[in-house]
Amino acid sequence: MEKFYITTTLPYVNADPHIGFALELVQADVIARLHQSRGEEIFFNTGTDEHGLKIYRKALEEKKDPQVYVNEYAAKFDLLKNALNVSYTNFIRTTDPHHVAAAQEFWKRCEKSGDIYKKIYTTKYCVGCELEKTESELVNNRCAIHPNQDIEFIEEENYFFRFSKYEKPLLELYAKHPDFVVPDFRLNEIKKFVERGLDDFSVSRLKSKMPWGVPVPGDEDHVMYVWFDALVNYVSALGWPDDTSKFKQFWPGVQVAGKDNLRQQSAMWQAMLLSAKLPPSQQIFIHGFITHEGQKISKSLGNTVNPIDLTEKYGTDAVRYFLLRGIHAYEDGDWSEARFKEIYNADLANGVGNLVQRVTTLGESAHLTDITIATGVFEPEVKRVKEAVREALEKYAFHLAIEAVWQLVALGDKYVNETKPWEKSGDDQKIILADLASLILNIANILHIFLPETAENIVSRFGLTIAQLRTPKVHPLTIKKGEPLFQRL
Repeated sequence: MEKFYITTTLPYVNADPHIGFALELVQADVIARLHQSRGEEIFFNTGTDEHGLKIYRKALEEKKDPQVYVNEYAAKFDLLKNALNVSYTNFIRTTDPHHVAAAQEFWKRCEKSGDIYKKIYTTKYCVGCELEKTESELVNNRCAIHPNQDIEFIEEENYFFRFSKYEKPLLELYAKHPDFVVPDFRLNEIKKFVERGLDDFSVSRLKSKMPWGVPVPGDEDHVMYVWFDALVNYVSALGWPDDTSKFKQFWPGVQVAGKDNLRQQSAMWQAMLLSAKLPPSQQIFIHGFITHEGQKISKSLGNTVNPIDLTEKYGTDAVRYFLLRGIHAYEDGDWSEARFKEIYNADLANGVGNLVQRVTTLGESAHLTDITIATGVFEPEVKRVKEAVREALEKYAFHLAIEAVWQLVALGDKYVNETKPWEKSGDDQKIILADLASLILNIANILHIFLPETAENIVSRFGLTIAQLRTPKVHPLTIKKGEPLFQRL
């Protein structure tokens, strides 16, 4: 069986889950379900990033032990699995004992490569990003991503990773794999960053100032810098370094991340892998931000949208649909409740929901029991859309893939209006309805990786399951119209 590994980034547990991370989870879930539908064995990783200065400060602010604090928030993030119907198979926490040991082993291997050394330095630091900032990255001496937080100055002795050593190897990696980062303009962006020259980055903090982190091997006065520790989760999740068999079967994998993670995922992490003598990632997909009236939604700005609340109010697949169709896969996309309702009514209630309701209502009254009499009138279009979906998902263009599926919905609506099956009777009516039933079942089959609950709901109205739909055996239909798939808002 072919193996496939995909992972999201790990969100910080300093606030409740927000819709930006929900976007990433759902995107990764679609790719995981796509490969699962091909019969591949999936390792789908997500989890929580639980070390670092801002988490330590947040725990102190709430007068809690840091471990107690992160335990509470990790549980909240794990709730996203059911709320969004995400199929991840592994939930890693960077406070897990195995991960801590793996991060320390990774450190030792980089140290053995001569890539970790100690020096005193001074830098400007954004606690929100947990990253050093150059003057060119600041706007009015503030981070562009976290403009409501003061830039801090750090002056201390830290360990450093010899990032500068990997300028040429990274550029060679990008040249050898022109689709290493998707979309291509993000690859060009990271290329330019590396070409400007790389500065070594700090990989530790003084324990006396910030004790919440993975201990540095052999130096009790330092803990690991949060990014060094967290990035190792992509391999520790696979059992590395202990379970070498599992690691070799699944690594390298696909990583999904937001645009503010471009540098960390496609340059810093890849250099670290090269230093530890491990293969680089297979591919990295970078998505944009979700904005609210043009402003980035973020925990630090206090304008977050809780995805669990949304699913409770509107349903899981309605939220998944908005994230996949309403947000451009590569660019920033805007959230508003009005826009959500507009898309919901147009595409779900009046779109696929209305088509299924019309056809199953007529099919039930006509006692349609099979589709073997269907003429296959939609077969060329179904084949075209399947190919369009495949091509779109190869480029992680989720919005284009969903758009292609809805072309079949529009085609079905047009056919109903043109043929007027309610005016027909006997075999004439049954042939039209059989064609439409066949189209709807094909739509559900394609739709299953995007909106799994909706797809199963659709086929159940024909007395079938998705599993039955994917077998060559012909199954008899038992059509029941049921309640509308999506009630109009």
